This record gives sequence, structure tokens and C-alpha cells, in this order.
Amino acid sequence: MSTERIVRTAVRIADAEGLDALSMRRVATELGTGAMSLYRYVPGKDALVELMVEAVFGEDPHPGSVPGGWRTGLEAAARREWRMYSRHPWVLRVIATPRPPIGPNVLADVEWAMRAMDGLGLDPTTTHWVAMTVSAQVQGAALLLVNEVEAERRTGVTAGQWRVSRAPALLEILESGRFPILSRLHTERGDVIDIDEWFEFGLRRLLDGLAVLVEGREKGAAYDAEPDPARGPAR
Repeated sequence: MSTERIVRTAVRIADAEGLDALSMRRVATELGTGAMSLYRYVPGKDALVELMVEAVFGEDPHPGSVPGGWRTGLEAAARREWRMYSRHPWVLRVIATPRPPIGPNVLADVEWAMRAMDGLGLDPTTTHWVAMTVSAQVQGAALLLVNEVEAERRTGVTAGQWRVSRAPALLEILESGRFPILSRLHTERGDVIDIDEWFEFGLRRLLDGLAVLVEGREKGAAYDAEPDPARGPAR
């Protein structure tokens, strides 16, 4: 018995069955011991979940640097986070909150993303906002990914099977002529939703927008470090 073994077992349960299936008793059962014996290593479920998050954030070592400039660095950070949610969908529920677990591996992830913007003349607040904005883009796309995993686990019906079952009703609505743009989309693409493709599209467009900030800074344009309540968040 060890803390590492307990955490590894808990991650395996959450990966397979979701966070709601996780409990100290369930972990103990998997380990063939009593629940009370786990408390010698972990104070409780909340502490266990924080250790689980730390463990999965530490799975992929951060490279010392990513060649290719700020954009390549932020792309690498975004795809690293995307892979984590793909492997461990339950992490999104824990980390996408104003009160996320704070540990060395979690902070190292934020630091690594911010490092991509280092040397561009951005103040620390703006640099942090950039890193958080990229992460929010990833989390928004991952919400679809995670919800699909949970829906299939709950119903036993895959996304493809669900779309086939809904196709007649969808076609009937589209053939009414009320939604011409959606009808053209359905004609060109069918009802296939590629979450990975949408993620890549959104990430590229976000980075295109951030390029305006970076290029403006390089040209000496003035960007506010503090938000102005009268006109919304700072640029």
C-alpha cells in the first residue's frame, strides 16, 4: 500500500466509470483492503481527487522550450491539455472552476503556457490572461468530448447511433425550408460532428486573434493592463 498506488487506482476508476463512481470505499475494494486503511495515506476523497489531478498533469513532461515562437508554444500547450481531457475526461469537471486544485504540476502547466509569451513585452497580468484564454478555448471544446463520453456511459448508445436515430426527425425539420443555411450545411457535411476538427479550427482562429495583440505590442501599440469597466475587459 502506498499513496501512489491509491492514486493510480483512483485514476483508473475515474477513467473507466467517471468521477461519480469514485469513493474511498470503492478504491479500497479495488485494492482488496478496508476503507479505513486508506486514511493513513489520504485524508479523504477531496484530497484524493487533488492528488489524482496532480498525477495526470504530470504524465507528460514539459519540454524545455518549443521552437517556433509564441504561437507554436501556445499550440503545444493547448494540444497537451486537449490530450489530457481525451485520456481523463473527469479532469475537466475538477479543473474548470475558479477554485481548481493547486499543486506543483498544475502550476507548472500554467507557467509553461505563459512562458510562450515571455519576451513579447506583455505584463504578467496580460500574459496570464492569454494563457487562461487558450485554456478556456480547450475546455469549451473538451466539454463536448466529456459530455459525449458520459452520455455513452450512461445510455450505452454511441454518438453515431444517436445521430442515426435522430436523422429522420432532423430531415423533416430541415425540409420545411425554415433553416436554409443549416440545410446547406447538412447537404455538404451530413450530420457528422468532428469534435477534433472543430477544436483545431477554434484554436487557430483564437491564435489569429492573439496575433493582433502580439503584433500591436511589437509595433509599440499601447494595451491596457487593467480592465476599464466603462468599455469591458482590457485588450
